[in-house]
Amino acid sequence: MTEPLLTIKELTVNKTNEQKSVIHPINLQIHKGEIVGLIGESGCGKSMTAKAIMNLLPAQLKASGRIEYQNKNLLSLSTKEHRKLLGMEIGMIFQDYRGSFTPFIRIGKQMVETIRAHHSVSKREAGLQARLLLGEMGLDADRIYSSYPFQLSGGQVQRAAIAMALALQPSLLICDEVTTALDVMSGEKVMDYLEKMRIETGCSILMITHDLTQAYKLADRIYVMEKGEIVESGTPEVIRCEHKHPYTKKLCSCVLELPEEKMVMTV
Repeated sequence: MTEPLLTIKELTVNKTNEQKSVIHPINLQIHKGEIVGLIGESGCGKSMTAKAIMNLLPAQLKASGRIEYQNKNLLSLSTKEHRKLLGMEIGMIFQDYRGSFTPFIRIGKQMVETIRAHHSVSKREAGLQARLLLGEMGLDADRIYSSYPFQLSGGQVQRAAIAMALALQPSLLICDEVTTALDVMSGEKVMDYLEKMRIETGCSILMITHDLTQAYKLADRIYVMEKGEIVESGTPEVIRCEHKHPYTKKLCSCVLELPEEKMVMTV
């Protein structure tokens, strides 16, 4: 196992005016080149954990503990220091794709500006890279590049947002329910490209999802979250077949068996 890229130690998120914890002390590790799944039902704290890493918590919430990225505690950095890490070092694909683009600026222009803000490339090079990634997402690259966000469907905007995040090739990519707005085929294409990027660049991925089938397929390790706590962790095989916690059992029971599996079990 390679050294950890990100280590979360006793992370707690509290409301500033209350003693009640939104996230109880949790511990989590992501190693270089690893895909880690964080699963659980809606409202359990998955996205809140991601926002703590990105320093995007609402003003009424405060994180404590340690979030160590390459031996730096992100919670002790100034806003300016933390912001320098975002994009090329730590990237995030948000569940709410509608906030990814300014509505009155064309998609291509926004992608080019984002790429050039982090890489020393010409407008032409950035434009070519943007079109290439849009095509990798299964989109009509030239049309999407020249369109305004309001001219596109929700799924098209989401895939364009994914392409923009991938253009920066971050060392750690946080994917928050990235396929929610996509049909099955588009979702598969996106996840296949994420796996391809992981192999080619060695990046790590934190995959936040309530889709257990997706987590089983792609993750190297899985953390199970319930009501702000990590209740179980392990490889996909352990989580699927050797789980111990009642909540994990409940989650796993929601996954439909394939017909072949049923046939094998009845033989």
